[in-house]
Amino acid sequence: MLEHDSDKAFLIASDHDYAGDVWLIPLKRLDADARAVQLGAVADMSIGDEQREFVGDPLRMMLLALEEESRLPYVIESGGVGAGVLTLQSGAASLAGWADDDSAWLLRGFLIDAGSQGRGLGTMAARAAVAEARKLTARLGGEQSGVVLSVNERNPAGLAAYKKAGFMDRGQYLGGNSGPQRTMFKAFG
Repeated sequence: MLEHDSDKAFLIASDHDYAGDVWLIPLKRLDADARAVQLGAVADMSIGDEQREFVGDPLRMMLLALEEESRLPYVIESGGVGAGVLTLQSGAASLAGWADDDSAWLLRGFLIDAGSQGRGLGTMAARAAVAEARKLTARLGGEQSGVVLSVNERNPAGLAAYKKAGFMDRGQYLGGNSGPQRTMFKAFG
């Protein structure tokens, strides 16, 4: 269940996979002070050795997303602590091997902090991202029908989290920088 909080954050209620809550904090909708606090939390995030070849620096990803109009960066919080980051992008779905740019939101730059992994946060945050994209489509009058992403075939944790969140494998994509990817899609439902 996705609820809007008066502080402009989004909450996913507890589910069976994790005894806690996940919040998506939309960086572009925060004032400068609140954004600085969130970016400080992002700067403190660490990437596990097994993740390094699949994701970039979290702070750099968020700063780039803040500069580009089509990207909407979010900090993933759990228990009041920054636990990860993700970006939703419009007009760029083909970057994940999708047939066109505009019929789906692109989920990119998604990572869970090394200290927060193994608790189901990736699955919960992926579900939250789809719910947020659905709301954005309705609010902005877009034509998107769901969310697409690509995940490296050598990233079993990522593949499992996305499948558990309801993403369907749509085939191999060879356009990634670090080897073969799987294009995955979740329709709004």
